[in-house]
Amino acid sequence: MTRYVALLRAVNVGGTGKLPMSELRAMCESLGFAGVRTYIASGNVVFESRLGETAVKARLEHCLEIYAGKPVGVVVRTGAEMAAVLAGNPFRTAPSNRTVAIFLDAPPAADALSDVRGQQDEEIALGLREIFVHYGSGMAHSRLKIPAAITGTSRNMNTVEKLAEWAAG
Repeated sequence: MTRYVALLRAVNVGGTGKLPMSELRAMCESLGFAGVRTYIASGNVVFESRLGETAVKARLEHCLEIYAGKPVGVVVRTGAEMAAVLAGNPFRTAPSNRTVAIFLDAPPAADALSDVRGQQDEEIALGLREIFVHYGSGMAHSRLKIPAAITGTSRNMNTVEKLAEWAAG
């Protein structure tokens, strides 16, 4: 069985997409996923499955759409991929609560950062299927807009570290 991390987009953030984590665990178990654990209330779940990544994503998104009555985006990574994201963070010396990985379904285009707007003291770098951002003054003061990240979902490095740890076993 493969250990996966699923990251839900726009769940329990800013009052939108309310989903109790107990419901998310129950959904995952109903899909046959094993060892299901959720981390904090923002749509992070770790589990094992015999299914491939594409099937895991499709089944979870379908189940979430039935529950929410609208599409809910899900980004899936294996445990090894999540560990690679943590290891590949180009801003390791920056505070982990001010550094995020924006998880994407596909690799960002080589020119993905060419149309960034509102950049102040933020540092930005491309990963394999992520965009890394270090918010020098914090996210609350940022006006940064990254059009290539619009369908992604971000997690700070503290969360990435915990999920990588859980997904490692």
